[in-house]
Amino acid sequence: MKSKRQAKIMEIISTTNVETQEQLLAALQDAGFTSTQATISRDIKELRIVKELTTFGTYRYTTAAREVPSGFSGRLNTIFRECVTNFDYAQNIIVIHTLPGLANAAASALDAMNMSVVLGTLAGDDTVMVVMRDTNSAAAFCGEIKSLMS
Repeated sequence: MKSKRQAKIMEIISTTNVETQEQLLAALQDAGFTSTQATISRDIKELRIVKELTTFGTYRYTTAAREVPSGFSGRLNTIFRECVTNFDYAQNIIVIHTLPGLANAAASALDAMNMSVVLGTLAGDDTVMVVMRDTNSAAAFCGEIKSLMS
């Protein structure tokens, strides 16, 4: 039932401008699903649904699976500030050195960003290899890391 309800939630937010959990709950009830506001709140978190500003100045629910705009999330900021010791790039490959044991956390944070310019990450104990889409993306990303580390 949970997967069907969550699939319906995704369908509703992709076809309708839903501004509140109450509106989402009403739309689910109209579709034949019985639920509570607390369950909807958990579903929103699990599905990584966020609110975005519309062109009309209102907010609506949408999925967070888009590229994050230039800049890092708070989680990534913290990881990089605390564990990155060195980084550089060659062509479209970035190599990031971390404190021992923290490369997987850094790679996981990068993967969670869902950036279209990142093709993939590979982590060892203290080194992360990031394959970028092109050289310009690698250079820009290293510039962001450098400004973050300053």
